[in-house]
Amino acid sequence: MEIIPLSFPLNGLSTLSLDKPLSIAIGHFDGVHRGHQNVIRQAVNEAKGSDMLSAVFTFDPHPKEVLGQGEQYYRCLTPLDIKTALFAELGVDLVFIMKFDPEFALVSPERFVDEVLRTLRAKNVVVGFDFNFGHKGLGNSEALKQLGHPDISVHVIEPLFENGIKVSSTYIREALEQGDIELAELLLGRPYEVTGSVVHGDKRGRTIGFPTANLQINGPYITPRLGVYAITAWIGDKAYPGVMNFGLKPTFNKHELLPVMEAHLFDFDSDIYGEQLRLQFLSFIRSEKKFDSITELIEQIGSDSRQAKEILGYN
Repeated sequence: MEIIPLSFPLNGLSTLSLDKPLSIAIGHFDGVHRGHQNVIRQAVNEAKGSDMLSAVFTFDPHPKEVLGQGEQYYRCLTPLDIKTALFAELGVDLVFIMKFDPEFALVSPERFVDEVLRTLRAKNVVVGFDFNFGHKGLGNSEALKQLGHPDISVHVIEPLFENGIKVSSTYIREALEQGDIELAELLLGRPYEVTGSVVHGDKRGRTIGFPTANLQINGPYITPRLGVYAITAWIGDKAYPGVMNFGLKPTFNKHELLPVMEAHLFDFDSDIYGEQLRLQFLSFIRSEKKFDSITELIEQIGSDSRQAKEILGYN
């Protein structure tokens, strides 16, 4: 899969060496959840059936962040590198990453179709039901159909529902904030995960019989509710079950600090400082709490570990 950064205007790209026209899925696609996957798979399938290249056209940073419509959009379900890796898994040939800046925000729907899509040789475009584009979001899927006629066909994918809940990035964010990890996984189609580097902590866990890997996450991830989780940690292509506390460590810290992720991996005692770790959240066990003694804390961690092992089916 080839990744092609873009900025507007697309100077020099009128001669982009594409030997075939494109079937393009357009969207921000934060999370690449099951609804997004339907949009992208449609573009991929259309390409395979009509001798086109499949492509995703996405934006970075999030338009609402640039337009000052919500700081929360700085934090995401899938940082750009993770998002593009998921596109590759879906069989996409090309990914266009448009730099969303104030200049691009002023582009009208007409100019977007004429100066972006036609320049990229788009023949087929797939969007979600709630797609808007162009200055102030004035364009929608119906406008896209009209502006694309007759050389660009447009397919609109209807929303996906699961147990009466619409599959959307917003609902996934809300599920994570509430600690409903199972719902987030259902809507995503995979466990929610973060990646990061294992860094040195205070090493207190080892002294009480529960050594932990402290994770410094890479990228501006949405993080779930503070508390204790059953997890799977991936180091390379190997998976290790465990239990993790994500919080402020109130038993030891008197002052509020930034929350940290401390993962205790079962039956694991290797030195992994500096290693990259991919951590999957599988189930919320309990909220973080302050204990009156170290003994009480140790007993609770033991209980959390037993519960996590039961959840994970680890003997």
